[in-house]
Amino acid sequence: MIRLGTRGSALALAQARLVADALPGPAEVVAIATSGKRGRGGDKARFVMEIEEALLAGQVDLAVHSAKDVPSELPPGLVIVGVPERADPLDALCGAGSLSELAEGAQLGTASLRRRAQLLALRPDLDVRDLRGNVDTRLRRLAEGDFDAIVLARAGLARLGRSSEGVPLPELVPAPGQGCLALEARTDDEGAAKAASALTDRGAVMTLTAERALVGALDATCHTPIGAHAELADGTLTLTAFVGMPDGSHWIRDAFEGDPEEPAALGGAVADRLLSAGARDLLEAAEVAVASGPATSPQ
Repeated sequence: MIRLGTRGSALALAQARLVADALPGPAEVVAIATSGKRGRGGDKARFVMEIEEALLAGQVDLAVHSAKDVPSELPPGLVIVGVPERADPLDALCGAGSLSELAEGAQLGTASLRRRAQLLALRPDLDVRDLRGNVDTRLRRLAEGDFDAIVLARAGLARLGRSSEGVPLPELVPAPGQGCLALEARTDDEGAAKAASALTDRGAVMTLTAERALVGALDATCHTPIGAHAELADGTLTLTAFVGMPDGSHWIRDAFEGDPEEPAALGGAVADRLLSAGARDLLEAAEVAVASGPATSPQ
């Protein structure tokens, strides 16, 4: 019996059940309460910290994470052993058919620095407001008229059976790892690694590796609005990246092609290109801006 550790949210449980159903043997989903305390990786680590602690303690055998929640550095003794086929990585606009349909000054809800930065770069007239809570809570607030539109991840909507709630937003570069699940295990647990390998998709591993390498090379933190989206097509891996200020006033966007067999090298190359274009100063300025304003999620 493989014990799968995950958060207790509806989305996290749905994702873990997908993994449990796909594993070659019996599996049990174990919901682990997360306190929101900070650790390595700052805000981002709060989504995975207690699950990793349970993994290290032997209480579960595999952790099932949304890959975008996993910091670029893992704790000693843990490793990502599986990445199932990727779901749609794009963001979704709920409440309107497109950004262009929104009236000037429309109230748009998101808790993501990355989304905020790109939305305001595209539409500086929008009133982008903080929106937190699980998917159902956010959709309920939209239905109650608290916002004219909100932005969510298409993968999350699909996994909850709510794909019809939003339309794709190809204008936005997704969060690194968005749409991917990361299966994490202890480095000495060959059985868990073998089970996870049966679910692993080669293309998903390549794209996730490139995106995580970019984040690591930029030394990005939870207060840096970064988008990264790798796509594999016709034997070429293309990585598109975005860094910007939370208010959309300054930003850099780049895309570069590389060898699919060397995804980490592509991530490093795109990071170098961004740094050459001034990304370091931009990211440091974004950190300062976030530190002096209300706390917001990077994703």
